[in-house]
Amino acid sequence: MSSLRSRYREIQLAWAGGGCTGRLVDWARQRLGIILEVVKRSDDLHGFVVLPRRWCVERPLGWLMRSRRPARDYETRAATSEAVVQWSMAMLMGRRLARGRSTVTPPGTAA
Repeated sequence: MSSLRSRYREIQLAWAGGGCTGRLVDWARQRLGIILEVVKRSDDLHGFVVLPRRWCVERPLGWLMRSRRPARDYETRAATSEAVVQWSMAMLMGRRLARGRSTVTPPGTAA
């Protein structure tokens, strides 16, 4: 964990979903030196309600679930799960980079 903290010193705050409470908040503060702010959904709200920072938590999970493999929990080792998440994000970023840099002119169109 010290290598993680030394690599990303500028990170001081992270947001997490309601499932990340209790010991994880204390662990992040003690071991990583960051504040883990839990964004909870209120049970008394009905219908669609925009919650501050909730989209920051849910959006990356939605991106990951577009790849089929992370949607299933087959892995028993944390290292394998981490590799699958990195692979999925690499595919996502590769698609985004390729989409923005298309310089090929389709046949039959003027340049």
